[in-house]
Amino acid sequence: MLVPETYPARPVLLVDDEEFILQSYNNLLRNNGINNILCCSESRHVLGLFAAREVEVVILDLSMPHLSGQELLPKLVGMFADVPVIVVTADTELDMAVDCMKNGAFDYLVKPVEPRRFVTTIERAIQVRELKRENADLKRHFHTNTLDHPEAFARILTNDAQVRSLFLYVESIAPSSEPVLILGETGTGKELFAQAIHAASARAGTFVPVNAAGLDDNMFADTLFGHVKGAYTGASDPRPGLVEKAAGGTLFLDEIGDLTVASQVKLLRFLQEKEYRPLGSDTPKHSDARVLVATNRDIRRLLEAGDFRQDLYYRLMAHQIRIPPLRERRDDLPLLIHHFLEEAARELNKTKPTPPKELLVHLATYHFPGNVRELKAMVHNAVSRHPSGVLSLSSFTEHIAEQTLCPVPAGTTPVLTDPGTPLAFSSEKLPTLDEANLLLVEEALRRANNNQGAAAAILGVSRQTMNRYCQALRARQAPPQA
Repeated sequence: MLVPETYPARPVLLVDDEEFILQSYNNLLRNNGINNILCCSESRHVLGLFAAREVEVVILDLSMPHLSGQELLPKLVGMFADVPVIVVTADTELDMAVDCMKNGAFDYLVKPVEPRRFVTTIERAIQVRELKRENADLKRHFHTNTLDHPEAFARILTNDAQVRSLFLYVESIAPSSEPVLILGETGTGKELFAQAIHAASARAGTFVPVNAAGLDDNMFADTLFGHVKGAYTGASDPRPGLVEKAAGGTLFLDEIGDLTVASQVKLLRFLQEKEYRPLGSDTPKHSDARVLVATNRDIRRLLEAGDFRQDLYYRLMAHQIRIPPLRERRDDLPLLIHHFLEEAARELNKTKPTPPKELLVHLATYHFPGNVRELKAMVHNAVSRHPSGVLSLSSFTEHIAEQTLCPVPAGTTPVLTDPGTPLAFSSEKLPTLDEANLLLVEEALRRANNNQGAAAAILGVSRQTMNRYCQALRARQAPPQA
């Protein structure tokens, strides 16, 4: 059985001179997943506790003998400004509570404290403290541009500045308990980033991935939350859900854009309350699993269409990561090709083949709708068909030709329809077909860095045909004879 993670990482300090109140606060917080707690019934010892260890949040009673909360508050705020202090007061002391807010208290609660407000106020204070800590980490990371835990990102191969900046951001938010929304096209490596967040968080529990695509409402609830014996026909034995398996660790929900609205409601409630009920059970269970979600769909379009709940989106938007597609990080192609060649050769028990000089030029002009996953498949396919010597271009050109004939997926840019290129005619007079052909050839040569073989592959013509077009281009561009 997994031992639940200590939450928060630094203790919540409860200060009250009445022991039974401390015990009731302690029980209430533990029942709601806040299990790292220090209790202090002697206000004169509080500053000594701070000297001995870091504290996340303070709950401070105002009416105490020897040293009142009103006297202690300015000392805490002055010496430990980052620590939120929540004061607790009786009804007759509201004016005093207002003075405490002016003196730096985070919030105040009125005795007898309403349990739900007590818990949510402390949770909010913990979240504010985490966000402040993350902001400080972000500033430090971007100032130094170095990673504290580079090993967490070892499986993500890149030299790209965009992706490196994502590493810095990931490392700064990794210790947080807030959910993370990972956006990116298919094949960009969303699960690898989720694994990196888990690795950088140093959470004691496991990383549990779930693909939400194709799960109806009942399957979603059963998969995540489990069921008790007799919950439905065929449920002869109780089964724990994946939320329980992820205790103290990370739960990764992929393809959440495909969730039904009813499942989205369940997920939102789980994120807000940190509680769930197995199917057939009336007893709630608490979870300390960190939740990461991902989708390759356009969330804003889903919101506009009413297919994704706004309240769930707002709950997920505290931390967002957008992974750039491969066509936006083409400088990574040599690194990725080298890696996949080695990987394919090792798996197929072959000698690593030598890539042809034209390969990089061919791939640099391709839009890669399947991103890194597609590149890996292309390289593995080529190596599997490779007899010896220099790797053949044929499997790559065949694949590119097939994909060029297929409809371009939503959200990607077709190879020859980028706005702002010479093909975006601005004059009212259209070119003739012969002129248009030469314009296409010019554009293909530009994108292929004047490599005629790569330009021919882009346009789907033979090398001989491309050579004839190039001769026509040179003839058109030649200065007139005197």
